[in-house]
Amino acid sequence: MIIVSYYLILSNTAIEVKITIMKVILFLASESDKEHGNAILEVLKEFGVPNETVIGSAHKVPEKVYAKIEELNSLKELTVIITCVGMSNGIGGVLAGSSVHPVIVCPIFKDQADYLVNIHSSLQMPSDVPAMTVLNPKNAALAAVKILAGGDEGLRKKIEERIKKVKAKY
Repeated sequence: MIIVSYYLILSNTAIEVKITIMKVILFLASESDKEHGNAILEVLKEFGVPNETVIGSAHKVPEKVYAKIEELNSLKELTVIITCVGMSNGIGGVLAGSSVHPVIVCPIFKDQADYLVNIHSSLQMPSDVPAMTVLNPKNAALAAVKILAGGDEGLRKKIEERIKKVKAKY
């Protein structure tokens, strides 16, 4: 995690202001995955978490995916990757096996039959491929925000407030 410190001098008093640099990368395999990804982006927007969307299939353009992994691995920012892919979720494993950043897999299913057939490509990862699978897109975004909140007090307070609001409903 990078914390950038700025020192402001006001009336001969130095005040340290810390800013945590972080972001979420939303990885989609194709344009058709955007609708599912929008639910994730809504939550990230609610918390003010910077994000970037990347479209690239691990099966059709693996060279693009590997180039992006190299770019992401060079980042010093606290980064979480979320993948949203229908059918065979190859990209989740490819990213989790090669990225230094945590990967949350949020698979897309058309119906229950599709779910039953394809869930295993997200859940059964080989050893040393630590992908976390979260089925609900909003929960995937919240998981990413909670990971980032470990290094950002302001974000942590926003999570605490959200939890209080949810509890107040029940």
